[in-house]
Amino acid sequence: MKLIIQIPCYNEAETLEVALNDLPKKLNGIDQIEYLIINDGSHDDTVEVARKWGVHHVVNFKQNKGLAKGFVAGLDGCLKYGADIIVNTDADNQYCGEDIAVLIKPILDGEADMVIGERPIDDTEHFSYVKKKLQHFGSWVVRKASNTNIPDAPSGFRAFSRDAAMRINVVNDYTYTLETIVQAGREKIAITSVPIRTNAELRPSRLFKSIWGYVKKSVLTILRAYMMYKPLMCFTLLSIPSVAIGLGIGMRFLYFMAVGSGSGHIQSLILACTLIIVGFLTFMIGLVADVIAANRKILQDVQYHIKRMEYEMPVFDNKEKGKKEGVSEIYYFNAENDEKALIK
Repeated sequence: MKLIIQIPCYNEAETLEVALNDLPKKLNGIDQIEYLIINDGSHDDTVEVARKWGVHHVVNFKQNKGLAKGFVAGLDGCLKYGADIIVNTDADNQYCGEDIAVLIKPILDGEADMVIGERPIDDTEHFSYVKKKLQHFGSWVVRKASNTNIPDAPSGFRAFSRDAAMRINVVNDYTYTLETIVQAGREKIAITSVPIRTNAELRPSRLFKSIWGYVKKSVLTILRAYMMYKPLMCFTLLSIPSVAIGLGIGMRFLYFMAVGSGSGHIQSLILACTLIIVGFLTFMIGLVADVIAANRKILQDVQYHIKRMEYEMPVFDNKEKGKKEGVSEIYYFNAENDEKALIK
């Protein structure tokens, strides 16, 4: 059983070594542990710190692409390097490395394919009162949207089985935390959570720069994810108010017609017809979106099987082999032989 611990990094030279030192070197039920960082266009010595420490693999972006893309690239790298279990943690040492054993236990026991670490939010001193309440409210919204029971949805401390990692898709550019839970719930990926501990704050959060900015982006992420997986229900709910108001106004017009004064309320008829048509068109959009969602599921299944075939192939061990297959802008370092391995 091989575990790879991945850490997304953007200018983390000051805190990365502390986070790496806190990670476990041996775990029960795990035969091999490797470490991978995602260098998201850092301008400092993040990569040098990682290589000096002995990190096995580095996924390197030439420019900053955001946390979500870095997370997906990290999963891809871990799968290519043969990980059976993947743990994602932060470079600011927010999460306690010893709790990785607790985090992966449900996967080792065959109880789950995705595990979220639940932070003690109410006891976290560097979280403001407003932030704590927003964390709780946001997690409640995600639970309703995903039909799961995850108490700490924004937590980045999470573990994935190999199968779950191959099924995960992230389409937004902001963060992976909320969308992946909605996807797991709607795609019936076995997901659970376990209580974990946190360490003292080394630096302020870079994702939570503005409370209202974070709320706005999180709401849009949740809505977009929900519309992807439940489009018919979403657009049906959107169409109901328009149709209901239109029918109400239409009945009002019929009443005036019945009492002989309908000619003076022709505007009500026009408004009623307009609202009913808008509601009907909204519902039709939902039908089309539902067909597209069904097609997306088929494409995801195809992608999953392609990934299974791809990841059974050996990893390129030098640059020339990578060039023969066609390469992307993502490239990997293997710290053991210090060779750059370009991977398609």
